[in-house]
Amino acid sequence: MPREAALARFGPAASAARRAFIVAVAASAIFALLLLIDGKDPLRAYRDTIVYVFANAYGFSELFVRMSPLLLTSVAVALPSRLGLINVGGEGQLYMGGLFATAGALGFAHWPAVALIPLMTALGFLGGALWALLPGLLRAAKLVNETISTLLLNYIAPLIVSYVIFGPWRSSESASYPESPAFAAGARLPTLGSTRVHLGLVYGLVCLCIYGFAIGRTRWGLEMRAIGGNPEASLRLGVPVSAYIIGSMVVAGGVAGLAGMAEVSAIQGRLVAQLSPGYGFMGFLVAWLAGGSAVGIVVMAAVFAVLSSVGDVLQITQGVPFSVINLLMAAILFIVLGERGAGGRR
Repeated sequence: MPREAALARFGPAASAARRAFIVAVAASAIFALLLLIDGKDPLRAYRDTIVYVFANAYGFSELFVRMSPLLLTSVAVALPSRLGLINVGGEGQLYMGGLFATAGALGFAHWPAVALIPLMTALGFLGGALWALLPGLLRAAKLVNETISTLLLNYIAPLIVSYVIFGPWRSSESASYPESPAFAAGARLPTLGSTRVHLGLVYGLVCLCIYGFAIGRTRWGLEMRAIGGNPEASLRLGVPVSAYIIGSMVVAGGVAGLAGMAEVSAIQGRLVAQLSPGYGFMGFLVAWLAGGSAVGIVVMAAVFAVLSSVGDVLQITQGVPFSVINLLMAAILFIVLGERGAGGRR
């Protein structure tokens, strides 16, 4: 196989593996430093990670639970990025997907699972898509930058969710912690055995495969890449730039909405105020570090699932605040930014 063909075929995978290695090494070193500053034992932290995350069946299965929303919110960022758009609204789109899916679960609770799950899936996609439609329209009309509008909408969506669970959808069985009524059995996504690994993981992988195929093998993907490279030239060549902007934002929002649907259906079993620990923001970081590559998204989602799991474990074993993980993620971003910048100068 010629060298050029091999690079074209394996380039994205090799790049993702290299970046994952950099992230892993950087994370280990920086995390050890942060623990030492806080007076903790880094060696014990590494041992606890192996024991409770990798050598424990439940802990290992939880990695896939955390990966599910990260895959979906990452695709929601990667798709519009091909047009040069920056969708920071995955968190709000996730919340609205959960809200719309809950409406289906509560309104059609008597339906069997074979009909109710597809309905909730469609409603979850619709909720996220509608939440991303307004930023898409404003961006296509050249009125408001999508980065600003999607970021601001992130803070409105949780307020809407809080309103309905404090008001019309509040469960009479929950006095101290407002939440919606529990979903019927037919509204719960199937899980794998006794684990919490659920059908949302399949949703994420399917969306990722469709994204990779559409971008790399279809005319739509070619035109999207052309718009991202030079929107003015694409417009002069007859490419419907505005339609692509609106369409990509709507689809991206819908994909993030599926993450919200999966969270309320499989994990929570009801709508709650704290639906996401920041999956939308983490998905943005995952997609950025992956460079929009489908393979890279899988690799980086796995890395961030491990980091998130480690944060939970160390809160219990060493009393380390979870905010340390946020500091670690920020440090990783700076390191990869520096690595990319150095690579670009060469």
